[in-house]
Amino acid sequence: MDIRQISPTYAVSPQIAVEDIPSIAEAGFTTIICNRPDAEIPPSHHAAAIEAAAKAAGLTFVINPVTHQGLNMDMVQLQKTTLDQSGGPVLAYCASGTRSSIVWSLGQAGELPTDEIIAATAAAGYDLAGMRPQLDHLAG
Repeated sequence: MDIRQISPTYAVSPQIAVEDIPSIAEAGFTTIICNRPDAEIPPSHHAAAIEAAAKAAGLTFVINPVTHQGLNMDMVQLQKTTLDQSGGPVLAYCASGTRSSIVWSLGQAGELPTDEIIAATAAAGYDLAGMRPQLDHLAG
């Protein structure tokens, strides 16, 4: 498992498995967001399987499947609302962590300076500098 901290309350990861859930709970996460569509993965890693394990461990689980071509502001808002309403740290996962970083970044536009958003994701290994125009536009 490769958990990368983006902010004090938000981290991202590539695909997780049912057997990762105990470690995620032990690390202090209270919420998991699935940003990976089931169509991309085998049934053993589908959201329902991860969700069952997460709930059994007492974690909140939110399904918010994101594709690059299908990304929209409803997805961004769900990610942001989940983070804002979580009772503790949130772990979001997708194939590599990039989509989870992008959705977080778009949700932070206007709340954090664009440079800070780009620096936070870059420090975690995700170069989102190309998103500067979109982030600036959303920050209005």
